[in-house]
Amino acid sequence: MSAHAIPPAPDLAPDLATLATLAAGRGDRSLDDLLRRGLDWLARLADYDVATVFELDGDDLIVRAARGPLAPKVRSHRLSLARFPTLREALETRRARAFTEDDHAHGDGDPFDGVLDLPPGHSCMVVPLCAGEQRYGVLTLDRTRCETYRPEVVSLVEVYAQILALAIENARQRADLERLHAQEQAFSATLQTELEGAGMLTRSESPAMRRLVERARQVARTATPVLVLGETGTGKERLARALHRWSDRAERPFVTLNCAAIPEALLESELFGHVKGAFTGATRDRPGRFAIADGGTLLLDEIGELSLPLQAKLLRVLQEGTLQPVGSDATRKVDARVIAATHVDLDAAVRDGRFREDLYYRLAVFPLELPPLRARLEDLPALAEVMLAEQSARTGRRARLTDDALDALRTYAWPGNLRELANVLERATILSRDGRLRPGDLDLPRRGRTSSDATEPAPSMDPAPASELQTMEAVERAHLERVLRHTQGKIYGAGGAAEILDLKPSTLQSRMKKLGVARRAR
Repeated sequence: MSAHAIPPAPDLAPDLATLATLAAGRGDRSLDDLLRRGLDWLARLADYDVATVFELDGDDLIVRAARGPLAPKVRSHRLSLARFPTLREALETRRARAFTEDDHAHGDGDPFDGVLDLPPGHSCMVVPLCAGEQRYGVLTLDRTRCETYRPEVVSLVEVYAQILALAIENARQRADLERLHAQEQAFSATLQTELEGAGMLTRSESPAMRRLVERARQVARTATPVLVLGETGTGKERLARALHRWSDRAERPFVTLNCAAIPEALLESELFGHVKGAFTGATRDRPGRFAIADGGTLLLDEIGELSLPLQAKLLRVLQEGTLQPVGSDATRKVDARVIAATHVDLDAAVRDGRFREDLYYRLAVFPLELPPLRARLEDLPALAEVMLAEQSARTGRRARLTDDALDALRTYAWPGNLRELANVLERATILSRDGRLRPGDLDLPRRGRTSSDATEPAPSMDPAPASELQTMEAVERAHLERVLRHTQGKIYGAGGAAEILDLKPSTLQSRMKKLGVARRAR
């Protein structure tokens, strides 16, 4: 085809569907394949010896694709826009331009100088590749013939370049979405394995755990509220996730809320949602966790930390299946299966007036109490295997325990239960040089008396006078203050008060607030 004439419309008509498909980004093609096809199709509009797509990379243009007899010579070519103002102008104005012999002689020079042996005055065209606000780069056409591309050909190629740029942008967005989707699937698989930890429940050798799993499977098929009890770190959230997975709500949302981790002033909004203008900062309607979990399961962790006013509102949702967002007079129906979890003795909390008796009996229809790790040491090998597999999926570090290391784990009391075991194994995996975890890699915490306690006299075994006896709250307050003095107010991380007390930092802060303990205890 000669570049002097525009191809007649009837010849192009059969290819318009191909162009539409290209622009829409349909088809299972990579960006490189799309560019190759796009440059091949361009030969129907204008002759070339090399057609090149330059991709914008900062202030440089690098060759992304090239077609034609001269293409092999330009595939690794790179240009600086600072040296070629005409190329920068094409990008800024978004207009195509055909170069004349005078342009080559007195302008920027040829972009392929030193790469291609093209004669002065050869045919050359520069066309911007832009889609919306995005500037992808430029398209150049060069041929050894010494005549300028005609204006009507330039205009036609400019329109085509707009379609090609749109196809490029669609291909890039599709690639980004596919990559994000793959990442999301990989993350979801890892997260599901890590958080659900089915092996920690179903592979147990402990009779108590086997009975608990059997009961959990039975109640999972119902809509009955479940109260999950157990010491800190025994895996209450894992059990709650398993209950959801074994239920007929498994395809619906599983939503969690830690009642001790959110300030009381915001907790009602987190639970029930709010409407625009309900309080300062409420700039839009926002659903609460109950609404998000509608049709699925809502785990209320640390339920023992819920204030009495919120306990009354939660009771209403459980009894009537309706809620009122903060700032709204309207009620809405919700169908969320509630699982509550706590390490607090709720019976004692009811007796002390800190927890509503009617809410307790509503939640404790079917209690499940997780045994502490020290009561199921026969499960240590399986638990460690599952945790090391989870850590390998998350971090890429593979490790396995030696028999001596397993024996060392069996001799430890595990006050922090499964959470502490996971921390010990991850720390050992980091310390190990060859992935074989030995006793020296375990670095088990020493939970003896602290240095500040060492100077205190041993308690007398003689009965104390009644006037010296203190309430549990006073004893707890004094102990918290002593630990905070020892850590100099540090709560989080290694050596912090939360680690020493074997509490979640959020739980510790909640207890401090309730007991009136300052962070810098005097």
